[in-house]
Amino acid sequence: MAAICATPLSGCVNAPSIGVLGAYFPDWLFCIVAGVVLAVVIYLILKRFQADHLLGPSAVVYPTLVTFLALAVWLMLFQH
Repeated sequence: MAAICATPLSGCVNAPSIGVLGAYFPDWLFCIVAGVVLAVVIYLILKRFQADHLLGPSAVVYPTLVTFLALAVWLMLFQH
């Protein structure tokens, strides 16, 4: 019975977090920030080369790009 009760709680043992100036922040927070920064860089590059019109609607493309980049950063940097 104890094993059955302990199984759902095993995911709460080690939260993936990073210490920054004494405070702990979750990994996903850094991944979202990196995704937004990388999406802004891609937007600026596309704007510079006047290729931003080649993409679909911006309201769909850029949130999807942020999500993709955040997940890619998470896969590259935080493989536990």
